[in-house]
Amino acid sequence: MSGYGKKILTVLLAVAMTVMLFGGTAFAENKKVRFVYVGWTGVTIKTEIAKTILDCLGYDARSTLVSVPIAYEAMAMNEADIFLGNWMPSMKSVADPFFEEGTVDNLVANMPGAKYTLAVPTYVYEGGLKHFEDIAKFGDELDWKIYGIEEGNDGNLVIQDMIDKDMFGLGKFELVPSSEPAMLMQVQSYAKDKKWIVFLGWAPHSMNERIDMKYLAGSTPETFGDNDGTATVYTNVRAGYAEEAPNVTKLLENLKFPVDMMNQIMLTLHENQSLKPEEAGIAWVKDNPEVYKGWLEGVTTFDGNPALPAFEECLSGM
Repeated sequence: MSGYGKKILTVLLAVAMTVMLFGGTAFAENKKVRFVYVGWTGVTIKTEIAKTILDCLGYDARSTLVSVPIAYEAMAMNEADIFLGNWMPSMKSVADPFFEEGTVDNLVANMPGAKYTLAVPTYVYEGGLKHFEDIAKFGDELDWKIYGIEEGNDGNLVIQDMIDKDMFGLGKFELVPSSEPAMLMQVQSYAKDKKWIVFLGWAPHSMNERIDMKYLAGSTPETFGDNDGTATVYTNVRAGYAEEAPNVTKLLENLKFPVDMMNQIMLTLHENQSLKPEEAGIAWVKDNPEVYKGWLEGVTTFDGNPALPAFEECLSGM
């Protein structure tokens, strides 16, 4: 063999040894995985489940609580990798600019059949407020207010845009931003006294079990989308992440969270408020092995070993 051939063989052997020692996945991927999430119960649960799986597979998964706009800025600036809470079409105004400039990728739908639009208690609905066009008719009863969630949230932006443009005659209304828990406490407080209120509602969420409520008809493509606010939730990643982290990306592509699954977890949280979202989520996962087995198909540990036995061993100790 020539001297050149020996050098090539030496290099190939060195590469092979590196792969054997560190695993094909580790050779290609960063061990640290950075999630951003917003303070909605459903997004928190999904993020914590994904983090737990990745930690069990040998990754170092971390999450940071932010607002929706900051989630996209963080991904665009390579300060975060993954966001599991892209509600569409309501987030179009926030997310689309990042998709269009190519800094954030819309990877896969993780929860179809969700709901995100304005809602009212059932007694308000039965009193005649059933459609967006009905809201202004009952302005006095509503104290000319619509209740949203945290500042900068995409749903709040939709509501404020409706007010600013006097859509459906809402120009006199005021958006009242709040945290998710505080907004729901307000709704429940009003419901006790049969006071009228319009608020931002969504499913899955335990509010659908805790509050006798109805979603309003009348949403348009410019507001909460067609089909009266029926939504799809997507997994977004920073541009280039899918190529940099193919194993994590495979897991992300497999991760689907049916609405009924999320409703069950949220109801558990409501019934046992000492539980943390990750505890309720993992308890559900433990009871539904057919689901996590599907999530782990084609996925390995960070070191390149089969994911399923590693995760089940980790799960047994929780």
